[in-house]
Amino acid sequence: MKKRVLVTGGAGFLGSHLCGFLLNQECEVLCVDNYFTGTRRNIEPYLDHPAFEVIRHDVTFPLYVEVDEIFNLACPASPIHYQHDPVQTTKTSVMGAVNMLGLAKRLRARILQASTSEVYGDPDVHPQTEDYRGLVNVAGPRACYDEGKRCAETLFYDYHRQHKLPIRVARIFNTYGPRMHPQDGRVVSNFIVQALKGEPITIFGDGSQTRSFCYVDDLVEGLVRLMNAADLSVPVNLGNPTELTIGGLASLIVDLVGSRSKIELRPLPQDDPRQRCPDITRAREALKWQPRVGLEDGLKRTIGYFDQLLCKSDEKVLHLSRRALA
Repeated sequence: MKKRVLVTGGAGFLGSHLCGFLLNQECEVLCVDNYFTGTRRNIEPYLDHPAFEVIRHDVTFPLYVEVDEIFNLACPASPIHYQHDPVQTTKTSVMGAVNMLGLAKRLRARILQASTSEVYGDPDVHPQTEDYRGLVNVAGPRACYDEGKRCAETLFYDYHRQHKLPIRVARIFNTYGPRMHPQDGRVVSNFIVQALKGEPITIFGDGSQTRSFCYVDDLVEGLVRLMNAADLSVPVNLGNPTELTIGGLASLIVDLVGSRSKIELRPLPQDDPRQRCPDITRAREALKWQPRVGLEDGLKRTIGYFDQLLCKSDEKVLHLSRRALA
């Protein structure tokens, strides 16, 4: 009998790739999304699959379905999107966790929370291990996401202690790949789109701040391994431990695209982390997992995706212009 799996935020960048992976594992997949940042385009390859079902739903409201496992990914993940309506962002993280945990409790289903490296804030410990408690500004513009995810984690641990619920918590670091939203404001998508268009590459700060980037296929494999792991109710970092500067990333993308774009520096946003890099010792030991896709390889695949997306967009604009002139 096939395992039936619920993926909230399933039409988003990460969620859609997870849906595809689970279908390939011969699971029945129930995708739930309110399409705030997710798009139907992301899940189009699966719509005719007999084991795939999609429901338009906001996780801040209860959901009554029958499933065996729950991946709770629903929440806007880029600063542009989660700062658009910060109150709703916090509600999505907290009320979404309450509703999905309630569903999991009723069904006695295993549930995974897609948490984030943002729970570490602007860290003064580097690289970040799971026992680091973070340095988060609760009054800052990023707090709606940071604190919402921290509260969601707390709810997961309390449901585990109080109700013996089988939980999994993944702290996801910067992830990139095809199906990223072209206007999500994240550096990989921003730099690629700007380079393809020949526009200036906008770097916030002096470019010396560091990040690490994990290709989406690797990250999805880590999520599934975590869900399937036996007795692992502690948080697990999932990300690529290879660190580079934002300036270095911009130069690499310009070279890979073959662009003439110039670097343009802008003021650093409030509370933007200076360093962000995971210690993945726990994932290596408990899940036998580590990233396999190199940065250049992953960027080439992502550049190819955005190149096609921009070409289709240009073709659509040209088609509409011709219709207007007809």
